[in-house]
Amino acid sequence: MILFSYDGGLSASSSGVSTALASVLIFTIVVDILGNVLVILSVYRNKKLRNAGNIFVVSLSVADLVVALYPYPLVLTAIFHNDWTMGDLHCQASGFIMGLSVIGSIFNITAIAINRYCYICHSLHYDRLYSLRNTCCYLGLTWLLTALATVPNFFVGSLQYDPRIYSCTFAQTVSSYYTISVVIIHFLIPLLVVSYCYMRIWVLVIQVKHRVKPEQRTKLKPSDVRNFLTMFMVFVLFAVCWAPLNLIGLAVAINPVKVAPNIPEWLFVTSYFMAYFNSCLNAIIYGLLNQNFRKEYKTILLALCVPRLLLMETSRCATEGLKSKPSPAATNNNVAEINV
Repeated sequence: MILFSYDGGLSASSSGVSTALASVLIFTIVVDILGNVLVILSVYRNKKLRNAGNIFVVSLSVADLVVALYPYPLVLTAIFHNDWTMGDLHCQASGFIMGLSVIGSIFNITAIAINRYCYICHSLHYDRLYSLRNTCCYLGLTWLLTALATVPNFFVGSLQYDPRIYSCTFAQTVSSYYTISVVIIHFLIPLLVVSYCYMRIWVLVIQVKHRVKPEQRTKLKPSDVRNFLTMFMVFVLFAVCWAPLNLIGLAVAINPVKVAPNIPEWLFVTSYFMAYFNSCLNAIIYGLLNQNFRKEYKTILLALCVPRLLLMETSRCATEGLKSKPSPAATNNNVAEINV
């Protein structure tokens, strides 16, 4: 996926608009950092959350977290100064990191969807497909593809500052063919893959619920369905937040002369900040829809007031985990369970 910048049609933003954009970005940064740190700590602390599927959840949180630590604060600084004052090096670096985050997010969401598909639709082969070694290889491949997809922007020379959004971003007008190919490869194709995986899961869930196939060996627990719905909501929100910006960019790339001058500035700016806002939503979804994450959130936040509770809870969880270790028979019955 790529971010877009358009030539022409620029106008000075009012102080009210700048204040609104700054407020949205400050909220996004705070919730992004707090939420994604909670996600990472929750997976680290809770044995029920330490599994193959959640490796990609943590990876997605890292992709969301990096933009709140570097590019977003620079954008906020540009809003306060009404100009980019950090120099070209920070401009290029922030644009590159933002690209890594965006492409890394959609690739991790795709990896999560494939993981859920294998777990629910091909559960008999899941343990072999998602052994620890294989999962680490998949994760490495995800970020290798992300890097390979982002680096070409340096050769195209597309990283430029856009004063309407106070950001160093990818200029669409450098190459229409490049923009079209990037939107297709980095956004549309991953969305099709994810949609296919979740459609197959929905079909299986409906078949099991209505017993369309009595001989079906797959047995879905309520927790499996809730976990699937959680990640499905993450995908839907990502698509909703990023689709306007990508569709606008695709339309402009196809016919820049006619389309670009007719894109309202408010629509362009709104689409950008919708995309920015998405980075803080995933952690909220986990907390709302997943009981294990919600409990860990409460424990970690409580530990900020009483730090020793964090160690006590971790120790107690470890002790209880040893006492309640499942029997081999129970383990076989719950093979490859994903607790996202």
